[in-house]
Amino acid sequence: MENILRPIYQERASHSDTLAVILIERKNQTSPATDNFDVALLVISKKSEAPIFVKHYEFEGKTASLHVVSESQIQEWILLGTNRRTIDWIMNGKVLFDRNEYVANLVDWLYTFPFSDRKMKIGLEYGKLIRRYIEGKAFFESKQFLDAYNSIVHALHHLARIEVIDKGFHPEVTVWNQVRHMEPQVYKLYLELIESNESLEKRLELLFLASDFLIHSKAEVGSSYILTIMEEKPVWLFGELLEHPELKLFITDLGVLIEFLVSKGFVEVKRIETKGQHIYHRGYSVKKGVDSF
Repeated sequence: MENILRPIYQERASHSDTLAVILIERKNQTSPATDNFDVALLVISKKSEAPIFVKHYEFEGKTASLHVVSESQIQEWILLGTNRRTIDWIMNGKVLFDRNEYVANLVDWLYTFPFSDRKMKIGLEYGKLIRRYIEGKAFFESKQFLDAYNSIVHALHHLARIEVIDKGFHPEVTVWNQVRHMEPQVYKLYLELIESNESLEKRLELLFLASDFLIHSKAEVGSSYILTIMEEKPVWLFGELLEHPELKLFITDLGVLIEFLVSKGFVEVKRIETKGQHIYHRGYSVKKGVDSF
């Protein structure tokens, strides 16, 4: 198969902007890793007209897909966890071309997982966790139990990813298999939600009580990244936080995260006068005595 595809990937490898070419073969009848194609080729490019470019091929009764992805897009996927198979491709794919040991260095970075990157990734996951948890509670209180169930499953998934990252590992596609060994308490919570014989309402009620403690216990590690940034100046307007270059990936969940940190006493609100009478801007500052780790 590799020989048949050689003209395709060699043409890409000859481009000066191409950093790596990786081949991923289908291992099972159902293969989400390759979108059910027999083989996928990942081409990582230094520069690209589009972040992602895909072509599909057929040969000798088999199928193949070619994914040309920019280096910046790969890094974003890894940091945000929005395309979790990327790590699987890089770690387990067959390297056909590796300019200046780009893949070797990338794999080393994935294994090392620097502390600063872990802090940011945990912060991102914690923001998503808080949003899903709040949505789930709102659905539960309005007796929309199926929607509450969906939200809390997603919340537990983000909590599981935080546990894995906090242990120094990248969450894999099979994150619950990782969590089962690393943090049995979270794994047990998940099983109680999906396997309990209690009514859905009762399961959710018990889960909200248990997960409330776990979510709050992760507040310090979950807020560490953003609190460190907020210590750069005494008071922030929310718009200033949105414009901070190191918070650009937090934009979607930044508002709900800040409000949560205010409610838990990590951040305090400073009222700033406006031209309107009895109307104030809200400024935010790290509460004294709070460690940002």
